[in-house]
Amino acid sequence: MSKPKPLRKAVLPVAGLGTRFLPATKAMPKEMLTVVDRPLIQYAIDEAREAGIEEFCLITGRGKDSLIDYFDIAYELEATLRERNKLDTLKALEPSSIEAGSLVAVRQQEPLGLGHAIWCARSFIGDDPFAILLPDDIVKSGTSCVKQLVDAYNQTGGNVVAVTEVPREQTNRYGILDIGKDDGRLVEVKGLVEKPKPEDAPSNLSIIGRYVLTPDVMTHLAKLEKGAGGEVQLTDAMAKTIGHVPFHGLRYEGERFDCGNKIGFLEAQIAFSLERPDLADEVRAFLKKYTSQI
Repeated sequence: MSKPKPLRKAVLPVAGLGTRFLPATKAMPKEMLTVVDRPLIQYAIDEAREAGIEEFCLITGRGKDSLIDYFDIAYELEATLRERNKLDTLKALEPSSIEAGSLVAVRQQEPLGLGHAIWCARSFIGDDPFAILLPDDIVKSGTSCVKQLVDAYNQTGGNVVAVTEVPREQTNRYGILDIGKDDGRLVEVKGLVEKPKPEDAPSNLSIIGRYVLTPDVMTHLAKLEKGAGGEVQLTDAMAKTIGHVPFHGLRYEGERFDCGNKIGFLEAQIAFSLERPDLADEVRAFLKKYTSQI
């Protein structure tokens, strides 16, 4: 097998309305909601950077311009912090800076599904492999989840998706894999089923919001065929590449938090704050107060 093409691009779909977090998301993108003191979009960008990704494409919608502004230079703020010699605070802004020309934004005018959102990035993707990160998912791990996927991609080529086991009764919430060879970490993907009923699910391995895909998938997305829910499903397009390019699922190392729902978001606050030396002791102290009421 020839050496896979280096992966340098990431697509981040951020056009969703965030209805589960209304009224907060009435006037701000859900991807700007913070876990401790960093917005969800920052966690995704940091994870991609750790994997060596250098170019980013945000798939946005109306009312999402603050996501682009977030990665811009805030001249007045930075100048004020320098004048007041608040260098530690100024340093906290560094992760939100992106090299000029390495971030682009594309509008998804209609909410026609994840597959449609990725198709909107076709000019950015071109003929290159690319990662997809759904910022709703945060993965707490020693090695970036996307870095784990990229390492697997460099070995196998083709498509590699992050997978996790879900309760059998919840398969109708996720894209589920039909698997072949399984070495305990890397599994061969023979098929993909979008949100199957528990009795119809071929396994309980679910795709989470982390993907490394080859541009082959774009040929199928370009047909804009509608699947489950009347939307253009990325899962359907990926399934059509099976047999044409290698396709694997990776049981990643780490803990995933689904910040697209309130419980996952609240749990992430606790988990990430307990990892912070400046916060952990006080968080443990106030948690005792509330757990004593259970």
